[in-house]
Amino acid sequence: MKKVIVVGGGAAGMMAAIAAAQGGHNVRLYEKNEKLGKKLFITGKGRCNVTNACETEELFENIVSNPKFLYSAVYGFDNHQVMAFFEEAGCPLKTERGGRVFPVTDHSSDVIKALQKKMDNLHVTVQLNKGVREVLTKEDGKSIKGILLWDGTFEPADAVIVATGGISYESTGSTGDGYRFAEQTGHNLTERRPSLVPLTVEETFCQELMGLSLKNVAVVLQHKGKAIYSGFGEMLFTHFGVSGPLILSASSAYVQKAYGQRASLLLDLKPALHEEQLDKRLLREFEAGRNKTFKNAVSGLFPAKLTPVMLALSGIMPEKKVNEITKEERLAFGKLIKNLPLTVTGCRGFSEAVITKGGVSVKDINPSTMESRKVQGLFFAGEVLDLDALTGGFNLQIAWSSGHLAGTGVV
Repeated sequence: MKKVIVVGGGAAGMMAAIAAAQGGHNVRLYEKNEKLGKKLFITGKGRCNVTNACETEELFENIVSNPKFLYSAVYGFDNHQVMAFFEEAGCPLKTERGGRVFPVTDHSSDVIKALQKKMDNLHVTVQLNKGVREVLTKEDGKSIKGILLWDGTFEPADAVIVATGGISYESTGSTGDGYRFAEQTGHNLTERRPSLVPLTVEETFCQELMGLSLKNVAVVLQHKGKAIYSGFGEMLFTHFGVSGPLILSASSAYVQKAYGQRASLLLDLKPALHEEQLDKRLLREFEAGRNKTFKNAVSGLFPAKLTPVMLALSGIMPEKKVNEITKEERLAFGKLIKNLPLTVTGCRGFSEAVITKGGVSVKDINPSTMESRKVQGLFFAGEVLDLDALTGGFNLQIAWSSGHLAGTGVV
C-alpha cells in the first residue's frame, strides 16, 4: 500500500483518487475550494455532458491535441466504461443528439455526488479548503517526496497526482497551479491559449442581432483562403460577435491555426438546400408575391431580427417590387444566404473559455501510466496536460480516462 496524494478535486482528480484507492492504496485528495467539482458543476450549462456515446474509435477524431498520446488511457477506460461506472455509482444517464451523454436528472450535482459516494466507500480522505503551495521532490530531483500546503504543513507521499485543471474559468479555482508545479519539477510547458471560446467579429450588425440564436446552420472557417473548420449546429449572436456550440467547436481550429489573426467565417443559413434548390425556393416566393415589395416577400425566410440585416447586405432596395428584381440580383441574394460573411478578429479570453489549450508537454509524460518521465512517483491528469477536444463530452472523457490511468498507474 502506497500513500497517494491527489492535488485537485475536479473530474480527473476524483477519478484518479477512486482508481488509486481501488488499487489498494491509501489516498488523500487536496482541494483548495470549499467543495469538490466546482467546474464540473457548471459544465454543460449545469447539466454536465459526462461523455459521448459514439464508437470509441470516433473519440480520437474529436480530440484536437495529441490524440495518439491518449490511446492507452482511452482504451483502458473508454466512454462505455465511463457510462457503466456512473450508472453503477447511482447516477443514471441518457443520450441526446450528437451522442451527448447527460445525467437523467439534468443535474451536474448528481455526477459529483456519485463520485463523492464512490470515494467515501473506498475511504479516500478528502481535504477541502487546503491549497497546495509546492510539489516536493527528493534531493536528486528525480523522485517524489510529497507536498507543501499553503499553511506550511508538509505531507509526505509515495506518489502525487496533479489534476489541477487549466486556467479557464478562474472563478472555479483554475489558476494554473499545476503549471507552476510542473515547471518547478523540471517539466516543459506548451503555450496556453483559451479554447472552446466565443469569437469576436468585425461586422457591427452582430450587435443588432445580439441574443438571436440560429439552429441548424452550417459554418466554414477560413484562414488565408484555406478552410480550417466546417461544421453544422447551433450558434448565437452576441454584442462582440458569435458564440454557441457550433462556434465553440470552430474556435478550437481558430485557436490552433489562426490565433490572434483575422479569419473569415461563412454562415450557411439554409444548409438543407443547395444553391439551385434555394434559387427555386426564391423563385416560388417571388412568384407567389409578385406584387409584394422585396422586404415583404423574403420576410418568411429568416427570423424577424435577421431580415433587416439580410436586406441591407443584399444591396436590393427593400421597397423594390419583386417582379422588378433581376435574375442576377436574385442569384446574388441566394449566394448571400448560403455564404453570409463574417470577419473574425480574435477570440474572448480565459474567463469565457470552456477549456485551456496547451499545458504540460505530453513528451514529458509516459502515456502508459501518466507518470512523469522526469520525476518518479509524480503523475499528471486532465486539463493540466496539453490535451483538448471539441465540445460534446470529449473533454470530460479525457479527464476520466487520464485520471483513471494515473490512479491505476501507481503500483
